[in-house]
Amino acid sequence: MKLLLVEDSERLQRSLSTGLRKHGFTVDQAFDGEQALSYTATNQYDVIVLDLMLPRIDGLTVLSKIRSEGNDCHVLILSANDQTEDRVRGLDLGADDYLVKPFAFNELVSRLGALNRRRSGIKNPVIEIEGVKVDSVARQVVFDDQPVALTPHEYQLLEFLARRRGRVFSHDQLIDQLYDAGSYVTRNAVEAHISSLRKRLHLVGAPRLVKTRRGFGYLVE
Repeated sequence: MKLLLVEDSERLQRSLSTGLRKHGFTVDQAFDGEQALSYTATNQYDVIVLDLMLPRIDGLTVLSKIRSEGNDCHVLILSANDQTEDRVRGLDLGADDYLVKPFAFNELVSRLGALNRRRSGIKNPVIEIEGVKVDSVARQVVFDDQPVALTPHEYQLLEFLARRRGRVFSHDQLIDQLYDAGSYVTRNAVEAHISSLRKRLHLVGAPRLVKTRRGFGYLVE
């Protein structure tokens, strides 16, 4: 899942982005509302984690603007404002969830996972394709009761394609979805991840899930 973390506290930004990346999320970071709108204008995200009390442009204005522009990305508000009217206003303006600070990090991760499943239309956290089980909570892939040892990028790639089964994604689309905006990634790196993923699945006797559509990209059928 690719997300934009909008939070002006450098300390909280640092701890959250580090923790989320360890859980396999691709994270872009914005420290004020103006920067957040700049990111959303040029990138696609699965979820935006949005603080409300932001410099330059406040969080509710950011939310209202991206919704007025037709951006249907899931938005999870993360705010110290815990009054009922604050939550109602945020949800009425188009937020999908609202989590009050202080919060448990594991709850944030679970809520993000739920939003991602809602977006893909798959409510079960375990996706099974041809006997291969992709567990988005445990972040583990299993075939015939054998765990498949994958690197974080290999896992992200497989889960991303499995959740969008039947859709073809080009090299550039995969780079955009699986890496943060500050990363420099070549097409060769994507091809290397796909090749390694296929080999690791083959080692446990699993089918070759990731197919190539020459001239177009890759998909899981």
